[in-house]
Parts: sequence; C-alpha cells; structure tokens
Amino acid sequence: MKKRNVKRDDSPSVQKPAKLQQKKKEKTSTSWKKIILLSLGAAVMLGFSVYILPELIQQVVFMYRNFSLNHTVNMYFTPEEGISLGVWLTVPDDQWKEAQGKDLSWYEKSLGNGSPVFIYLHGNTKNRAAPHRIGVSKVLSALGYHVLVPDYRGFGDSTGEPTEDGLTTDALYVYDWVKARSGNSLVVLWDTHSGQGLVSTNLAVKLLERGVVLDGVILEGAFNAAPTNLPVTIFYWFYWSLPGVKYMFAAGTKNPVFPSVENLKKMKSPVLFLHSEDDPFVPIKVIEEMHEIAANAQSKDRVKLERFDGSKGYLHNGLYRDAKLPGVLKDFVESL
Repeated sequence: MKKRNVKRDDSPSVQKPAKLQQKKKEKTSTSWKKIILLSLGAAVMLGFSVYILPELIQQVVFMYRNFSLNHTVNMYFTPEEGISLGVWLTVPDDQWKEAQGKDLSWYEKSLGNGSPVFIYLHGNTKNRAAPHRIGVSKVLSALGYHVLVPDYRGFGDSTGEPTEDGLTTDALYVYDWVKARSGNSLVVLWDTHSGQGLVSTNLAVKLLERGVVLDGVILEGAFNAAPTNLPVTIFYWFYWSLPGVKYMFAAGTKNPVFPSVENLKKMKSPVLFLHSEDDPFVPIKVIEEMHEIAANAQSKDRVKLERFDGSKGYLHNGLYRDAKLPGVLKDFVESL
C-alpha cells in the first residue's frame, strides 16, 4: 500500500489567522503602552497642579497683583508658629506715582502719614485677588485711605485651616501690626459678606478686654451666626455647598462659630451696615434685625444701616460699583 504524500498548503488563506493573531498581540501591546504613558502623564499633571501650580499662582497673582493696584505691596505675616498670611497693602491713590519701585519699609512708613487705614477682611470664598475685592480696595484708595487686605489662614496663599480661634487670631495680629505703624490714624475694619463680618465682632470684643475700642466697623452683607430662617433657593443650596462655608457657620448648634448677636450687644464701636436689597443669600430683614440689636446696645447715631437699591443688581458682591458708596464711606469716616 502506497503512502499518500500530503503537501503543506502555504497559501495566504492558511497563514492569515496567524498574522491576525500577531497583529492583535502587537495592538494590545501598543494599547498598554498608551495607557501607561497616559497614566504617567496624568500623574505628572496632578503633581504640577498640586505642587507647582499654586507656587506659580502665588508668584504671578499675589506678588505682581492686578495691574490696577500698582501702588500695592505683597507681604507675609506670621500670626503664630507654622501659619503664614498673605497680605496686600495699598496706599492712597494720590501716592501711586511715589509708590513705584518702593520697598516694604516705604509702605510701612506711609501708614503713619495721618490718612485713615482700612483693614478689609474678605468673605469665606476665593482670596484677596477676587475682582470685587480689588474693586473695594480701589474705592477706598481713591478716597485717600490705606487698605490692608489679608487672606485668612487656609485662603489664597495663606497656610493653615480656618477655625474660629484661628481667624480671630489672624485679625487681631493684623490689627496690632497696623496700630504699631499708623500712629494716631483712624483704623477701620471692613468685614464683608458670608460671616467674615462676624470675625470683626469677635475682634472687637477681644480688644474690649484690653480696654481698646475699635475706631469703626463696617459690616457688608454679613450673616447672623445664630439660627436664621434663610430662604431656601438654588442660590442658597449652591452657596452653602461651597468649600469653607461650613467652617464659618454652625447654625443650629449650641456653640455657633461666631456669636455675632452677643458680640454686637457688647460692642462700643460705631458700626455701619451696608446691604443690597437684592442680596440672594441674606434677606434685608436679617440685616435690619442685626442693626436693631446693635443700635439698641449703643444708639442709632452710632449704628447705621445703608440700604442699596435692589433694582441695581448688586446682589451679594457688587456694592463697590454704586456711585453713592464713596460718599457713604466718607461721611462715616468723618463721623468717627
């Protein structure tokens, strides 16, 4: 019996499955390489965002500031060990030419020239470079006032975490620093929305324990830390979801974060409330109640409320745009 010879079929149809398998392996290998490279790229970008980007922001935003504040110096305070506060000091507008190229010592000495000094304690989001805060600084500077704008611990380029004691310590340190350099000049605190006004009331009470009465306090759109029936709207939900808000308020707890009402009852400083009638977060009624409490503790001559027309659309941050604001501020300062 003859053995049958079977020829190997080396035709393309036989080789095709093997080639496809090889291509699949190569494609899989290439896909894994891409995944690894993308993962490494993401890790590098994360590292850049966490460690390098904040440094760039600090250098570009805080060191060089907004071009419209070209008579401003950037500096850092150390209110306690391990805490660094970023601060801007802006001199009166009529000194902007003289301020060009000057160092920190020149700015410090300028505080003693007799012009009123405002310490502007901003709200509990963003930092001192926010446009509306720059707007307030420009208004005050144009009136001939010095303006110090610190970032509390945990905000902007300041280190640490915000707490009641920590924020009060920061405000007290800034105040003491100013008083040590401003001689007999008026020192006025301006505390803006979202509870930061309450920090100034803590500071005022702390100073009273030393026998010191603040020259004046301005509260712009300030929250009451006591439980309050605020309107529940989409704005309310969004605002209270922002980082840092819960640090500032403890509504409904036994120990509110900043006991503003109790502090207002103790304060002896002239107080000016500023509030827009269309503020979506703090109803005008809340401010009217706070004004009434403060006025009853002192007098209506020393505690004033300035309302701003709700049709202007200033909402929560826009009062600095109002044409009558400079006059209101000037009258308040002259009454001190």
